[in-house]
Amino acid sequence: MRVEAARVVKRLGFTPVPHISARRLGSPAMLQEFLATLQADGTNENLFVVGGDPAQPQGPYEDSLAVIRSGLLERYGVRHISVSGYPEGHPAIIGPALWSAIEGKAAAFGEQRLAGDVITQFGFDVDPVLTWVEAVRGRGLLDLLWRRRRGQLPITVAMVISNHPDVAEEVRGFGIPFFYVPSMGPDRSAAEAEHLRLLQGNVDFIVLARYMRILSGDFIVKVDVPIINIHHSFLPAFIGARPYAKAKERGVKLIGATAHYVTEDLDEGPIIEQDVVRVTHADTVADLQRRGADVERAVLSRAVHWHSEDRVIRNGNHTIVLALRRWLGSRSPPTTEDMHGRGLQQ
Repeated sequence: MRVEAARVVKRLGFTPVPHISARRLGSPAMLQEFLATLQADGTNENLFVVGGDPAQPQGPYEDSLAVIRSGLLERYGVRHISVSGYPEGHPAIIGPALWSAIEGKAAAFGEQRLAGDVITQFGFDVDPVLTWVEAVRGRGLLDLLWRRRRGQLPITVAMVISNHPDVAEEVRGFGIPFFYVPSMGPDRSAAEAEHLRLLQGNVDFIVLARYMRILSGDFIVKVDVPIINIHHSFLPAFIGARPYAKAKERGVKLIGATAHYVTEDLDEGPIIEQDVVRVTHADTVADLQRRGADVERAVLSRAVHWHSEDRVIRNGNHTIVLALRRWLGSRSPPTTEDMHGRGLQQ
């Protein structure tokens, strides 16, 4: 029935978004048969994946995350996944578990190279939705902390400093010190002085997770450790503020994100990692922001991972990212084989 509905929707000129109920899938073969049929019909690019109503799974997929991580969606040409969000809560799932689930799915989007967004239940009260949206926006930072907890990032997080207090309790829930340092107005010297007091001698590198402030050259010199920033565009396109609005105005067909080292030149430091996702003329600025956020999280986590493993070599305004680590820990420098072909990407 869902296959036929997708065909009708496509025939009427709309974009079909077939639904998959994870716990109703009896086997991987059942999922593959469904995806293959959608692919043959050309209705496979967008899917909505939910856990489903059954309390117990009828096959190997206990939730939508298991389906996303199966690797089958990308194999059958799926490009975009929607998952459920609950601004007003869930009657059977407590809040922290809901956040954990949605962050796990966001991480899986990056792992599987899929674009994604969150669809919420219908509601008449706008306030819970707006509050929830603001909370979602603050969780780019929390994505790194969840990856670190799951063992996906080989780092120790010494502290989190923010000019917003919103995520303080959640950060402290990871056992990480949180410091609220307001940074308003054109003169941010006092805030930067406090940042230096907290950071100097305590960290090996700094990550700017959507810290929407320009650091002064004096701060960059004095802190004297590498600073990694995530910029929500495929640099060198759309430097500075409002990159998604600029992308929409320009009519681009690809949007992306760039992780780079911070220098005194705005958004022009050495690039560590980049990625893109395809968009169309029908996407609004809000659509671009939602789809770009998944790319931002994946790109930033890869950059932090590579840097923390000493795999990034700065060469002027370029970087060399070591794809193999067999020479690390030895006294020998990288060989020609390490530095070319399958050894490095630049």
